[in-house]
Amino acid sequence: MERIIEAQRMLIPEMIDTLEQRYRLVKLIKMAGPIGRRPLAQLAELSERETRTIMDILRTQQIIRVEKEGATITDQGVGVLETLEIMMEDWSGRAALAKKLATFLGIRSVKVVAGNSDDDKAAKQAIGAETAKKFAQDLGKGKIVAVTGGSTMASIPSHLDQMNKHDDLLFIAARGGVGDDIGLQANVIAASFANACGGKYSTLYYPESLSPEAHAAFRKEPSVRKMLALYEATDCVLHGIGDAHTMAAVRNTDNTEKQMLLDNGAKGEAFGYYFDQDGNVVHRILTVGIQTDHLDRVPLIIAAAGGASKAEAILSYMASAPKQTILVTDEGAANEMMKRLINK
Repeated sequence: MERIIEAQRMLIPEMIDTLEQRYRLVKLIKMAGPIGRRPLAQLAELSERETRTIMDILRTQQIIRVEKEGATITDQGVGVLETLEIMMEDWSGRAALAKKLATFLGIRSVKVVAGNSDDDKAAKQAIGAETAKKFAQDLGKGKIVAVTGGSTMASIPSHLDQMNKHDDLLFIAARGGVGDDIGLQANVIAASFANACGGKYSTLYYPESLSPEAHAAFRKEPSVRKMLALYEATDCVLHGIGDAHTMAAVRNTDNTEKQMLLDNGAKGEAFGYYFDQDGNVVHRILTVGIQTDHLDRVPLIIAAAGGASKAEAILSYMASAPKQTILVTDEGAANEMMKRLINK
């Protein structure tokens, strides 16, 4: 297969570029449709003229349909994407990069999508779509799903259309909300997952400013004890990974604690835990939710995070991540991680 691909590259180099461009546009339409030509052009970083030309070809081939509401993918288009996916991943080098990265990290698998979330909106959308796909494919007979907050997690439910309705699924917040944007809090995102899948959700509201005494009393509440039992029985965890100092700022952490994180070499954050470059927990916020010792017992864990700027944070968490973890990331983060791992 690799010899055939290389021969094609040598004989018709422009064919590869054309194929990759059209393939990417069809994927974007599948992820974001119905979508108009102008927003599609912006998402694909193409001119409107280029986008219109490609859309006309795709419509003629009945890969997409274009209506008043915008462009959407046809069943034939979905089949084309599925047929080409493995070959396109090989051509782009992302499949080899993902395999190499999974070996370095010592986790179950890695999926690398095109782009860099730092400056590419389509890349973040693609991470959400691929995370939804992995979740739908691998959940199996799981019943209880814990989700964290954040923009990456918030992008996933809209891509769960490929998942059959599951009224037996229960979505729970992996921990309380963070920051002022209620739409990015775990409780709200858990509800979005439930709505997308036809399942149920259970919320837990926990103020992050409780004293140790109040925290101990809070854990004794019946509703909290019920959630603690659900955490012990969780079948799947979907979570993001944050930069330690960005997350400290989001939480309005006081200066003393910020300095402590800096002094202790905090790089990444997940579940309210802060990790150094070797995966050691250097600090944790007082909260009720998924604890690191729960994770080893969870059959399916999917971490989703991208952007070259997050590479160090992702590596810090992955240094101690459970072996059954699946990481969904982008080329920006994956390439930067490999550079750091090789030069370590």
